[in-house]
Amino acid sequence: MVPLPAHPAHDDLRARWRATLLAALGDGPEAPDPRATVPGATGPQGDGPGATVLDRYADDLLGRWAEPQRRYHTTDHLVAVLHRVDELREYAADLAAVRLAAWFHDAVYLPDRSENEERSARLAERALTELGVGEARTAEVARLVRLTVTHDPEEGDADGQVLCDADLAVLAAAPAAYAAYAAAVREEYGFVPEELFRDGRAAVLRGLLALPRLYRTPHGREHWEAPARHNLTVELELLSAS
Repeated sequence: MVPLPAHPAHDDLRARWRATLLAALGDGPEAPDPRATVPGATGPQGDGPGATVLDRYADDLLGRWAEPQRRYHTTDHLVAVLHRVDELREYAADLAAVRLAAWFHDAVYLPDRSENEERSARLAERALTELGVGEARTAEVARLVRLTVTHDPEEGDADGQVLCDADLAVLAAAPAAYAAYAAAVREEYGFVPEELFRDGRAAVLRGLLALPRLYRTPHGREHWEAPARHNLTVELELLSAS
């Protein structure tokens, strides 16, 4: 196993993962004992000499989020989305499923590929099945991950609205934070020539601005819609002036 790069949020993220997964597992007979140990695994100590079963899966995901090709879709993005899900928790129907979907939604990420969401959903299906999560909840997590292709949840899709709003909350960041986000996205696509990137990015921004609503939860509409549209408009103007 490749050593996991250090990150100040790792211990908190492992604790979040354990709590979320145990909530998703409930008391079913297939649930693994969170005190069970895996010899040679990495992660915080359990009751024995190795990391817990749950930490092994957490560290696999954290390793994915720390891959070197990432500049925006990093561990910091995972932390931000989880925090936004917490902020929107009152709107979720199955909070455990939404939180798990946040963990998996960019777990597979190669900027030059178009099937990242599908591969991430399949990873979720495989891992959660191995961990004993019920079939219905596993399917819901995978559905939510696939929904991040379009960020267009149906009316009444409470969990889809929470996840998509949390994932897009960065668009409403303060101007300096938004500029850092835009710069990180450009770095991820460093292999794309400047003119092609500008044209592609501008098309994405126009598509977002053409949506009747960027956010679907009441909180997102009230607090994030206006600043997000301002940020998108400014970035589009800067791209057009380049």
